[in-house]
Amino acid sequence: MAMNDSVNILNSAYLAVEYIDSFLPDNPLQQPFKNAWNYMLDNYTKFQIATWGSLLVHEASYFLLCVPGFVFQFIPYMQKYKIQQDKPETWEKQWKCFKTLLFNHFFIQLPLICGTYYFTEYFNIPYEWEEMPRWYILLAQCFGCAVIEDAWHYFLHRLLHHKRIYKYIHKVHHEFVAPFGMQAEYAHPLETLILGAGFFIGIVVFCNHVVLLWAWVICRLMETIDVHSGYDVPLNPLHLVPFYAGARFHDFHHMNFIGNYASTFTWWDRIFGTDSQFIAYKEKEKKQQLLKKKKAN
Repeated sequence: MAMNDSVNILNSAYLAVEYIDSFLPDNPLQQPFKNAWNYMLDNYTKFQIATWGSLLVHEASYFLLCVPGFVFQFIPYMQKYKIQQDKPETWEKQWKCFKTLLFNHFFIQLPLICGTYYFTEYFNIPYEWEEMPRWYILLAQCFGCAVIEDAWHYFLHRLLHHKRIYKYIHKVHHEFVAPFGMQAEYAHPLETLILGAGFFIGIVVFCNHVVLLWAWVICRLMETIDVHSGYDVPLNPLHLVPFYAGARFHDFHHMNFIGNYASTFTWWDRIFGTDSQFIAYKEKEKKQQLLKKKKAN
C-alpha cells in the first residue's frame, strides 16, 4: 500500500512538472546543442566520446569551477566572506595542491574513465539524442545520485577518520586546515578510489543515457568545490537545495577534524549527532556577535 502511494506521488509530481514544462518558452540553445551532439556522434566513436569526452568534461569543469574561489583571494571585498580569515591561501600550498591533482587526475582517475565505454556497453546505455532524458528527469536523477553518494561518503569518510587508519590515508586531505576550491580532490590515491566509488553507485542505479554521466560529474564537482571553497558567499544558488550543507559546514570539518562527515547534505550528521560540535560552535559565534553589537551600541 505504501509502495503504491509512493508511486502515485512520483507519477503526480512527474505530470505536474511536465505540465509546467509545456508552458515554458523553447530553449534557444536546444537546437545548437542538438546539432553539436549529433555532430559528435557522426564524427567520433563511442569509445572516444565516453573516454575523452568524460575526461574533457571533468577537467574543464573542475578547473573552471575553481576559478571564482581562486580569484576571490585577490579581491579585498571578498575577504569578509572568507570563513577562516586568519589562514589565507599561499602560492606554495596551491602549487603543491595543483601537482597532486594532476597526478590523481591522470594516473588514478583517467584509468577509471577509460572504463566508461565498457560500462555504457555492458548496461546498454544509449548515446543518441532521441534517447536523451528531459531536463527535469536529468535534474531528478542527479539529485538521486547526490543522495546515494552522500550516504556512501558519510559512512566511509567517518571510517577514514578512525584513529587506526586516519594517518595512512585521509590525513593527506587534511593537510589544509583552511580549504580552498582546488583542494576538493586533493587526496591520497586510495581515498580517491574509496570515496570516489560512491560517485558510480547512483550512475548504476539511474543512468539511462550517457549525458547523465556528464551532468552528474558537473553537479558533483560544483558541490565539492563549493564546500571546499573557504568562502561563504551570500546568494549562492546551491543554498536553494534542501538540506544542503555548504561551505561553512564542511569548512568546520577541516578546522575541527571531528564531525560534519557528510559531503552534500546535513541529515546523516544530524541523525548520528556528529554535527553537535558544529552546532555548539555556531551558538558560540552568535553569542560573540551579540556581545560585539552590544559593545558597539
